[in-house]
Amino acid sequence: MVKMIKIDSLHGEALAQAADQAVRAIPPAWPLTATVAVNPFFGQAQASFEQTAALLGRIGGVRLALPRQHYADSIAKGEISDADLIAALENSTLAGRLDLGGLKAEARQEAPAPLALPTIADLAARASGKDWPELVAERIGIFASGFFDQGQALWAASRHNGLYAAWRAFALHDLTPEILGLEGFALSVASTPETAQGLIERAAIRLGFASEPGTYFHQLLLTLGGWGQYARHLQWKAELDGGSDQTALELLAIRLVFEEALYERYEAAIAEEWRVIRRTHAAPVAVDETVQIDAVLQSAAERAAQRRLAQTLSLSSPVKLTDQRPQLHAAFCIDVRSEVFRRALESIDPGIRTSGFAGFFGLGASHKGFASDVSENRLPVLLKPSVFTCSAVESEDKSDRQARFAARAVRAWGRFKLAAVSSFAFVEAMGPVYAAKLLKDGLGLAKSRKPDAPAPRLSPEIDLDQRTKMAETVLRAMSLTEGFAKVVLLCGHGANVVNNPYASALHCGACGGYAGDVNARLLAGLLNEAEVRKGLAEKGIIIPTDTLFIAALHDTTTDGVTLFDGDVALPSPDMLEPIRNWLDQAGRLARTERAARLPRATAGSIIERSRDWAEVRPEFGLAGCRAFIAAPRSRTQGRNLEGQAFLHDYVWRQDDGFKVLELILTAPVVVASWISLQYFGSAVAPQLFGAGNKLLHNVVGGIGVVEGNGGNLRTGLPWQSVHDGEAFVHEPLRLTVAVEAPKEAITDILRRHAHVRALFDNGWLSLFTLDQDGRMAWRYQPGLGWAEVTETMSSPTESKLAG
Repeated sequence: MVKMIKIDSLHGEALAQAADQAVRAIPPAWPLTATVAVNPFFGQAQASFEQTAALLGRIGGVRLALPRQHYADSIAKGEISDADLIAALENSTLAGRLDLGGLKAEARQEAPAPLALPTIADLAARASGKDWPELVAERIGIFASGFFDQGQALWAASRHNGLYAAWRAFALHDLTPEILGLEGFALSVASTPETAQGLIERAAIRLGFASEPGTYFHQLLLTLGGWGQYARHLQWKAELDGGSDQTALELLAIRLVFEEALYERYEAAIAEEWRVIRRTHAAPVAVDETVQIDAVLQSAAERAAQRRLAQTLSLSSPVKLTDQRPQLHAAFCIDVRSEVFRRALESIDPGIRTSGFAGFFGLGASHKGFASDVSENRLPVLLKPSVFTCSAVESEDKSDRQARFAARAVRAWGRFKLAAVSSFAFVEAMGPVYAAKLLKDGLGLAKSRKPDAPAPRLSPEIDLDQRTKMAETVLRAMSLTEGFAKVVLLCGHGANVVNNPYASALHCGACGGYAGDVNARLLAGLLNEAEVRKGLAEKGIIIPTDTLFIAALHDTTTDGVTLFDGDVALPSPDMLEPIRNWLDQAGRLARTERAARLPRATAGSIIERSRDWAEVRPEFGLAGCRAFIAAPRSRTQGRNLEGQAFLHDYVWRQDDGFKVLELILTAPVVVASWISLQYFGSAVAPQLFGAGNKLLHNVVGGIGVVEGNGGNLRTGLPWQSVHDGEAFVHEPLRLTVAVEAPKEAITDILRRHAHVRALFDNGWLSLFTLDQDGRMAWRYQPGLGWAEVTETMSSPTESKLAG
């Protein structure tokens, strides 16, 4: 037994700080009902890509690159050129130490997989032959699934006094560890301090790391998979609201209890090896040559993609723009899936214009739907709601009451079907009644779910000056201040699938897993107000009296578009018929293009796939995303970007003081980076940052999935979202950001926003400026520098200009 020594206040503070840093190194994970794409490297944004790769190799046993054969094949096919390899090499830490021939030789030689440092549970497993890590994951998972449950369980676990206290009560009566050989575990739990911080301090003594755990706490939280990430999400939410939350810290303490118990049991066999591991955890993370070579090959692949993007942008557009007033202007979310639909729509008629803007349309709404008291935050999770809305019916309205009664009846019926006493009798008596429904659903004949019918309204109402200011801000951010079409379509997006726990992930990847219909309808209503238009005219934005704003919803699974024309009085009943025809034609074109990527799909089968409850790939979401372009639409119009680019309309000459540019770089770009890096992490490190195989998923607690019947919560994207069964549908490339704006203005913004600058300085994103012809002209260099690039992006010049 280790001699007990009291931790002094100075060491206690150091331990508390180390534990807090470990918690903040874990990315948050939102529940399935409100899935948000999260950068899995969120906690390492202030470290370089190479440093993070070395860290995760040490504590997670993963590489942040594909197998080297992938790069070797791309080199052999000519997809990665010698110029790409040389440029990547010259801009790396290997410059001068490795030449082109040596780099190619390394690409043909597969690197050994990194080995994570063993935890005490791993050491105990080696010493005993028992799979203690699996036991730890299983027992914590069993407890966590009940504690975090959001309504799936019929008997919810007690949350009295928080997670740590609830677990102690659970573990005191959990006999499984002792049955499987961990004798005295319940007594060990009974002797634990009553607070998580007290347990962490005791573990520091018993495990011998004092106040310097190094990367050990971070590793323990990683071993908890999605449970640690969900707990981090609770902390994120609490801090966004000005509060605090200790759930993730308490989860770390629980994990340490198992480490303590296993160390006491196997100390004689593992003490010496643990001493070496402990010292390694305390040592700085070193970036070895294997990581450096992987980083160079990854950079070369990204430079190849940037070169192809530059060549696409330099092509002359086949679309001939006219000065005539457009019949239709359709504004879509910047989501990469809209690029395919926008290109198809524009190809149908020269009187059609499209633009891209953030899918919540600048109105950060907390919304309560019809007959619901649940607040849905329909805005990026980086922001707080600025307006509050509800469906346009009175709470006393008869339809509202009827809907609430019906919902309660459905819930009661569901409880009856699943309850312990009645469930077996229910299946025995009522099972045959469901045969028709099962047959209909199994054949994909069930009806699709329609968008919520009642229009949203502001609640409480906002005065005219505020409404006018909101409208002006959004229009200027959209670079839509003149040349208004007769019909302006504000098109949010969502998805429509069945039997898919990840359904909300197919909605907006930024806005809490919700569709964009509410935001689009709110903005359309605002811009159709005569008094708001009068106020806008006084601010220099004159909207023609015959311009009509119509909200719409683009279903990205079927490429169908729903018009909310009932929200506005139409001048004539048939005025929207040409637009409906255009949208239908664009949908067919988009489905034809998308079908080529989807396994076993045809243009005619895509709609049916959305209703097929056995379809694991109804669509590929944002797979393939690799670029973010902020520029006038004329720079990209008519050019096939293959559904791989976020397209944000931006005209810098209309941007007084570059306020819109600042907003783009600090909000949409950051959100796009989260999406891109989630796909990246799910592809290169699926065991750590991916959700595993959809075919093995079971929903737990209503918050996430486990692979199989228990263990760690899985987060990130399922394998089917990044791979089609034969090859990657998402090549893991870090996002390339291209902005048409003076580089001096961009530099000034980065200088004032250190967290955004870190994304570019540390290699998480690449940044370019576009010139007046839409060509990629300058590449950002770490340290607020810029390097001029050649037209083909083969290599940058050596000269750097100060920002």
